[in-house]
Amino acid sequence: MAEKRMKLGLEAITCSICLDVLNDPVTIPCGHSYCMNCIKTHWDEEEEKKIHSCPQCRQTFTPRPVLVKNTMLAVLVEELKKTGLQAAPADHCYAGPEDVACDVCTGRKLKALKSCLVCLVSYCEKHLQPHFESPAFEKHKLVEPLKKLQENICSRHDEMMKMFSAAAERTERQRELEVSRQNIQQRIQDREKDVKVLQQEVEAINHSADEAVEDSEKIFTELIRLMEKRRSDVKQQVRSQQETEVSRVKELQEKLEQEITELKRKDAELKQLSHTEDHNQFLHNYPSVSALSESTDSSSIKKRPLRYFEDVTAAVSEVRDKLQDALSDISLTVTEVDVLLSKPRPEPKTRAGFLKYSREITLDPNTAHRSLLLFENRKVRTTSGTQLFLSNHPDRFTECSQVLSRESLTGRCYWEVEWDASGMYVAVAYKNISRTGGINKCRFGWNDKSWALYCDQHKYEFRHNKVLTPVSGLQSSRVGVYLDHSAGILSFYSVSETMTLIHRVQTTFTQPLYAGLWPFGPGATALFCRLKYSL
Repeated sequence: MAEKRMKLGLEAITCSICLDVLNDPVTIPCGHSYCMNCIKTHWDEEEEKKIHSCPQCRQTFTPRPVLVKNTMLAVLVEELKKTGLQAAPADHCYAGPEDVACDVCTGRKLKALKSCLVCLVSYCEKHLQPHFESPAFEKHKLVEPLKKLQENICSRHDEMMKMFSAAAERTERQRELEVSRQNIQQRIQDREKDVKVLQQEVEAINHSADEAVEDSEKIFTELIRLMEKRRSDVKQQVRSQQETEVSRVKELQEKLEQEITELKRKDAELKQLSHTEDHNQFLHNYPSVSALSESTDSSSIKKRPLRYFEDVTAAVSEVRDKLQDALSDISLTVTEVDVLLSKPRPEPKTRAGFLKYSREITLDPNTAHRSLLLFENRKVRTTSGTQLFLSNHPDRFTECSQVLSRESLTGRCYWEVEWDASGMYVAVAYKNISRTGGINKCRFGWNDKSWALYCDQHKYEFRHNKVLTPVSGLQSSRVGVYLDHSAGILSFYSVSETMTLIHRVQTTFTQPLYAGLWPFGPGATALFCRLKYSL
């Protein structure tokens, strides 16, 4: 009983803020008492909020109450002090680093006895008493002290998250975990199989490449040997034929010279008989022509003209051109090797993505129509109805004002064309597109050897093999062309602040392609843009 009275005595004279014996005790309107300096300091800290509350019951006061010393309580404190009672708690009651501290205590904090899930505050034994004494706290749920109490607040509802059975929740999550593990393990097995297949593919590619290199080296070596032999044979045949023909000509020449000598001798004899100078000159020239035709078989000269080997050069040139085409086909075949990873490749989505595949395109002057002027081998402009004096090159277009690029295009390529014309064809074509003959054979888009986008200020049209396809797109003076040769993709884009697809073709290309331009109208211009790709 005495211990209980002692506890009540301690509680009566202890400040719940400083947890020490009341000094200049004051009682605020809610009935709780504090040291005058403690409650004053507490309210000073709340001054910015314009709310003044009781540290124990949280009741608020507006305006700030005037503090008056509680004389009766001061006398009680003095009387109790005389009995030797001390209000300071033992050291083991204070909160350490691993403990949950009382949120109400100021200064050195006491250990929390409980945490309130309604107040969201942890209380020491003293500060917890109102929850036991006041009916206002009956529905407050007290739990064991929680360190991170605020983390249990729902950010959406701003209230304590409701707790469910951990065991039931664990069972459900465990089930989901097992399903996730099974999926992960299955994916691991699938990926391991894929890795094994890819490793086999690497080995197969390396083996096939080694065989191809070895076989091609042998074949090229044999081809070089055959070419060397054929070169030697042609050289020997030409020299042998040269010797034969020269010998035949010299033999005939000697015969003629002998005949001329004989005729001159006869002419000298005739000259002696002649007394007229004109007649002598006549008789001197006449045998060299008349007697020759009479005594020599003229058919060997007139009907069998001398051969000068131009046909040999032409034949060798033809073989060279065919060999170049064959070698180009070999290069194309190498770039189109079908391996496991040869799946449809995604087309870039941005201009920066396209610029990764940009190609420097230049114009081939040997293909330019005579109505086209070339500048720096990138820009072309039509003349005003006149035609330029240009050589008769077999690659030159003779029917349409067209020109092709120097560069052959395989793999993934991107280029852009700027144009200023009443109309313009941006095209790609095989090298063997006709240069002469019927207009449909040689103009871009009118045959099976070319694909062309027609552009003007009002519309776009796509042509291939005489088939016209109207297409729509943002009008622009710059057109981007994307080619994925092995995938058979040819795309045209309107280039401005953004890339807008005009038309895409999905087909099969059987030869390397060449970029083409066909501007319309006097003074019309078009050029292959210089593109820079930067990381």
